[in-house]
Formats: sequence, structure tokens, C-alpha cells
Amino acid sequence: MLPEDPGSFHVYDTTLRDGTQQEGLSLSVGDKLAVARHLDEIGVGFIEGGWPGSNPKDAEFFRRARTELRLTHARLTAFGATRRAGLAAADDPQVAALRDAGTDVVCLVAKADRRHVERALRTTLAENLAMIRDTVTHLRAEGKRVFVDAEHFFDGYRADSDYALAMVGVAAEAGAEVVVLCDTNGGMLPTRIGDVVSAVRGATGARLGIHCHDDTACAVANTLVAVEAGATHVQGTANGYGERCGNADLFSVIAGLETKLGRPVLPAGKLRELVRVSHAIDEITNLAPDTHRAYVGASAFAHKAGLHASAVKIDPDMYQHVDPAAVGNDMRMLVSELAGRATIELKGRELGLDLSGQREALGRVVDLVKEREAAGYAYEAAEASFELLLRDEVEGERRYFTLESWRVIVERRPDGELVSEATVKLLSRGMRHVSTAEGNGPVNALDRALREALEKGYPGLADLDLVDYKVRILDGRSGTGAVTRVLVETSDGRDRWDTIGVDENIIAASWEALADAVTYGLRRQGEGAGRDAPPRVRPETAAGKAAKTGEATTVNGATT
Repeated sequence: MLPEDPGSFHVYDTTLRDGTQQEGLSLSVGDKLAVARHLDEIGVGFIEGGWPGSNPKDAEFFRRARTELRLTHARLTAFGATRRAGLAAADDPQVAALRDAGTDVVCLVAKADRRHVERALRTTLAENLAMIRDTVTHLRAEGKRVFVDAEHFFDGYRADSDYALAMVGVAAEAGAEVVVLCDTNGGMLPTRIGDVVSAVRGATGARLGIHCHDDTACAVANTLVAVEAGATHVQGTANGYGERCGNADLFSVIAGLETKLGRPVLPAGKLRELVRVSHAIDEITNLAPDTHRAYVGASAFAHKAGLHASAVKIDPDMYQHVDPAAVGNDMRMLVSELAGRATIELKGRELGLDLSGQREALGRVVDLVKEREAAGYAYEAAEASFELLLRDEVEGERRYFTLESWRVIVERRPDGELVSEATVKLLSRGMRHVSTAEGNGPVNALDRALREALEKGYPGLADLDLVDYKVRILDGRSGTGAVTRVLVETSDGRDRWDTIGVDENIIAASWEALADAVTYGLRRQGEGAGRDAPPRVRPETAAGKAAKTGEATTVNGATT
């Protein structure tokens, strides 16, 4: 059993070292300092900053950390290896780098598998144990707290359990506070992990930690099983970053310990910060958040099936394993062809709409969603477009412009440059606008022309930016005539939203998504549609109405 005092349990993060070994992930020193601050905010106990003796970047990190990193909860830890064979610990430059890193805590990596000792280190089994003993003893004499990572422990235990146990015993006897059993290759399964941890704990009496990789998709499960078997120190990385398939996701480990095993391992109230910190670190690493991550992913508590929605409407716990708010997440209802009235009603509640007494409107929305999804729309990926659809049906249409027509021309110039030119004709606030703009592609040109036509009436458009554009061909069998789905992501600098368009013509689908993006953005800004703004109508009707008003025409932003 673990001690009741949360401070006696170690939550150890190794994002800044092991996590950075992930393919495509590279952090500057400034990035590493920022990640460390976020990890400290949630109250992890230890942050492994890197290997100060291995590269200039890590050396600079530890140097800057002394003056720039003010940690409230965590202790910064330096990582490195035991002394080299045949060299005294006090004389080894790598040990000196650990000693001089300016941290109170040092984590040493040491071989626990006799095969690695003989083939990788190319030394004797006895010398490897001496290397461990001498380095731990030396660093302890220098006033350092020492943890030892027993590399390849589980594979080594299977190959020669006596030697693996001897390695743990030597490290503990020399003064290592924790010996961390590492599933370095990530090949272990939970039942085996539990058996080995229990056996090692019984045979050595050492305080044990656990460090798992995710090559069998069991890293989090293996970590939790190890804790139940007696480990009181867990290692992992933010969002499961790491080499190959990654490390144990420390956020899932923490959430599992607190919500499933009832072990408070973070300071009070910090569990609710998991989602925020997870996403903040994704931003720093410039990696797209995995929406399906346990606990912290945007889809972790998302419900799509109509049967689920009906149950969730009665009691959310019927289809949720934990309260999303406990980790700072939210329940979401996904709207798709699987939706029923309960799904739409709950989604409306999320948007601040009480639809409990509007059975007819709910029925219309359900039918419309099913019809459009059958035609290729995907509202679960474009919630802004769905919100516009829902509000149009429930509150009445509120449009900021009525389209008369648009046109796009792509011109290849003599110098080889390709230029797209778009013309948009629309009615807004009782005035007819004709706007022409160039862009580096048809969609960019349309976007610019639409903005120029509206910007005088709605200056808030300047705050909106198109940040992503995705195209998917829905039926490849039709070749170039296939139906195309376009998703547009837009930002106002604070939040992002997705809109959708579907058509056989890719430009028409793009226009639909752009129009929804602008409309949704103006709604968010609280813009009024204007007394003269007509409801959405067919283009030919809009043209007739626009011709009657004929108050202004805008070409490249100039009113004539």
C-alpha cells in the first residue's frame, strides 16, 4: 500500500528528455523552459530537464534554468549515465556535468540486462555493478538526491533475474532513493509487469519506480499496475511524447491514479488543469492535439450515437467513466446522421438554446441533418456550420449578406505566374456591392473579395483569419466529377471554428464554407445583421432585390 501522504509519491516528468526523442519534435531552450513552467503549474514532483553532459542545448538549458526557472512544486532533475568503465566517478566528465548542473536531484541510467552490459557497454557484469555503486556513492557524497533508471530491466529480469535483482540491490545500498524499473522496449503486458514488480519489491526491499514505453499500447496500464504492485514513483511524458510509439502519457497516469485508484498525487485542485496544460504543451511543441487522447482529448467525452444521447440526457454518468470537469474537460454532443432529438436538444443546451419544448423544430433539424449528411456533410467536424443551421431553424435566419453571384478566373501570365481573380456581387445593409480581388488561389481570391465587399459595414472582419483549408473527395468513382467536401478553419485570435461546404464543384463548396465562416465570426462578435438585411434566398431572387436598391458598388474596396 502507498503511504497516505501525497508528498511521498513521486510524479516524475521526462518530457524534456525522453519526450523530445519523438520523431518530428524539436524544442528550443526557450520552449523547454516554457514546458517546464506548465508542468510545474499542475504540480508534478520532478521535471527531468535533459542530459547536461550530452549536448550544448541541454547544457544551456540548465544554465538558464538557474536564473529563469522559478518552480513552485517541482524539483528540476539532471539526467545522465553512471561513470565509464575503468574511470573513477570523481574523474568522469559526464558525472562532473551532472554534479555541476545546479540541481538537487540527479537521475542515473544504468544497465540491468546482462546482455547490454556485455554487448553494449563491453564490460564485465561486476564492473557494471561497481560503476553503479561508485557513481551513486559519489553523487550522494556531493549532497545530491539520486534516482537510478534500471534500463531494460524487464527484459533483463527475464534473461537473468539474479543479475537484474543484484543491480537493484547495489543501487539501493549505495544510496539511491528510488530504483526505476524501465520497460525500455515497451514490450511488456500488465499482468507480467505486476508480477515482476511484486517479486522485485519482495526480494530487494528497495523503493521502486516505473518507466514504461507504449510499443504494445499498454504503457499507461503497465504503469498503473506497477503502482498497485508497490511502485511509488511513476515516470512519463506530457501527452505521451516519446521515441517510436511514445512513453506512458503522464496525464493519463495522473488521472488514472486520482480518479480510479483514489490516490491524490497532485496538489489539491490541480487535476482540473490537465486539459489546459496538455493543449498548451501541444502548442509549444507545434504538434496537432490528438483529439482522442484519454481524459484530455476533445473527443474524450464526445457522444455521437442517438442511443447514447438519450441516456446522457437522463444521466451523463450512464455513458461517461468519470466527470469530464474533474480533469478540466467538457462533455460534447456530436451531430451526425446518427443523431436523434435528444442529441440535438443536448447540443442546443451546450449552445445556450433551450429546445425542450420545441419538438417540431427538433424534428426539422434532425431530418435536415440526416439529409445533408447523406449528401456528404459532416457536422461533427464543422460545429460552427451546425450551430448556424440550428439557430436558423429555431431563431430564424440571421444573415449579414445575400449573395447575387460570384465568379473566379485563373490566369496564367507570360512569366509563368498563376493568379486567381474573384468577383463577388452581394447585397448587405441595403447596398449592392461588387468586389474584385486577386489571390494566390481561387479560394484565397474569393475570401479577399468577400471581405472587401463587407468590411465597411462590418469592420470586425479584420480580426478573422482563415487558418486551415481541407478538401476531401467523397466518391472517387466519379473521378473529376465527384462530390467534394471542404472544411475551413477560422480564427479570431482567441478561438477557432470549423465550417463546411459540399458540392460537385470545389469552388462552390469552398464558397459555402467561407460564407458560413464569416457569418459565424460576425455572430460571435455580436454584430447586428442590419435592418435591411434580407433572409437568405436563391441567387436569382437576391439579384433582383439587389438591383432594386442599387445604392453602391465596390470594386477592389472602392465605392462607385
